[in-house]
Amino acid sequence: MSKVILVTGAGRGLGTDIAREALAAGHQVVATGRRPEEIEKTLGGPQDNLLATKLDVTSLDDAKAAAQTSVDRFGRIDVLVNNAGNFFAGYFEEITPARMREQIETNLFGPMNVTRAVLPVLRKQRAGHIITLSSSAGLIGQEFCVAYAASKFGVEGWMESLRYDVEPYGIHTTVVEPGFFRTELLVDASTTWPEPTIDDYTERTTATVAAWKNMNGRQTGDPAKLARALLTIADQDKPLLRFVAGADAIEGVEGKARELLAQAQASRELGGNLAYDDTTSA
Repeated sequence: MSKVILVTGAGRGLGTDIAREALAAGHQVVATGRRPEEIEKTLGGPQDNLLATKLDVTSLDDAKAAAQTSVDRFGRIDVLVNNAGNFFAGYFEEITPARMREQIETNLFGPMNVTRAVLPVLRKQRAGHIITLSSSAGLIGQEFCVAYAASKFGVEGWMESLRYDVEPYGIHTTVVEPGFFRTELLVDASTTWPEPTIDDYTERTTATVAAWKNMNGRQTGDPAKLARALLTIADQDKPLLRFVAGADAIEGVEGKARELLAQAQASRELGGNLAYDDTTSA
């Protein structure tokens, strides 16, 4: 069944793959980004099923305008794919407060802005699906990823709780935790690399930046396959609440689950009996 799918960050990487695969599958696609004319060109030029429109996810006004333009063109929105994001790499002490806020502004408040703009449409329809790209770094803390992980852990909590807000109106939610895919996240247009400022971190920063840059283009995950998997989820009657994407991510999440269970068990003696005891009061 053809759907109207709004994709953020469609100008490059996974967003382009999602838009391209959705068009190939016969869906109507609203492909958004900061340069819509470039998006349209990348996706093969003007098409009846394609609307390329401007959207900076940090702007709520842009998000509202994109949602209205989508409805004006196609009459509805069935699926929102919150894909746009970036990556501020580095160790915590070398990430300025301004950069930390910028990371969270884009990766957490960005999808919140777009969802806030689209939800009135979905509620009116009493149907819809919100898919938000998180990361395995949204479940598993990693070295050199404090800003990115903080933003994605926020996405996890927001989406997990949003489910309960919108389920009564026929709206589904899915949060996606990919591992390493060739999504252009590590290219300079998407990643802000740190400049060493503290001697204690200089050697580690230099080595880690080199290793991450060397990884770019060699990630095992195929973004086109991930895009097709997301479209499969969008067609499910009861979509997955979480989609852990990639063998590396699945292995990591299974390990984190075992670690959490072990920590819960280890906490039982000290933390399991902290309720107020009425018998101690006199």
